[in-house]
Amino acid sequence: MPEITVIHITIFAAMTIVGAIIGWTLRGNRSAEEKAAVNAGWQNQIEAQRNEHDRLVNQNKGLMEQVSQYQASNMDAKNRAKELSEAVQEAYSRRDDLQREIKDIRSNLEATIAAREQLQADIQARGHQGAAAAEQDEKISKLTRELENWQNRLPPLIERYRVRSAEAEQFEADLATAHARILELEAERVPDQIPVDAAPDPELLSSGQDAFEDESVADIQDESQHELHVEPADKLQQIKGIGPAIEKTLNEMGIFHFHQLAEMSEYDIDRVAQRLKGFRSRIYREDWIGQARQLHDQNAAG
Repeated sequence: MPEITVIHITIFAAMTIVGAIIGWTLRGNRSAEEKAAVNAGWQNQIEAQRNEHDRLVNQNKGLMEQVSQYQASNMDAKNRAKELSEAVQEAYSRRDDLQREIKDIRSNLEATIAAREQLQADIQARGHQGAAAAEQDEKISKLTRELENWQNRLPPLIERYRVRSAEAEQFEADLATAHARILELEAERVPDQIPVDAAPDPELLSSGQDAFEDESVADIQDESQHELHVEPADKLQQIKGIGPAIEKTLNEMGIFHFHQLAEMSEYDIDRVAQRLKGFRSRIYREDWIGQARQLHDQNAAG
């Protein structure tokens, strides 16, 4: 058996140390590569979520612009309808004035004709003698001229009455068209709501940026719900603990219905409590959510 010397032991120890160093180096390189791959995956996921968030925000902005356009169109239609209504009323008033004027002219004409017939009867009875006959002729001529004058004035008045009547009918038709357009615009004012709750994971983004973006999305969603609101608002004061001032504040935040209070999340409760300056305990103590759910169910059943 060969003798083991110090040299052999030293060589073995050196080889062991070299092997350990090589193994540790290879393991460190592999760990670094795995860490880099994991970091790249997280970065890709964060970038994808940020892109999705930006897309949703841009889409919501597009909805807001579309709502603004619908509101402008609706306002123009309402103004046009108001103008047409005023024009119709003015046309009706003018038509009534013309009717009264025509009635007066006809009355005067009938009186003039009756006077002329009476004078003619008197002339036939008395004959055509002397100054009386000349005076009667003069009266007859005067009455005849007046009669012709009234007869000449009557056709234009009748034609004006017909024109005003046609204008009034046209205004009524335009007003009906404007009302139909208003109803169509109000029906188109409620597009499908786009969910904006697909925000990035707070653990993946910096806390400051997430808080700002989440608050912006929430504000945009509240403003969209407030502007798209077309149903009659519920009387939130029926809930115990909500007065006129609190109801006004809730309406300003876009909350108009019982089901909105009944479906509030913890985030929504915090937001309402911050706006109402410390009402969080009161919301739970007076059970606003339970009362709102009960009133919503009663309205749905009724």
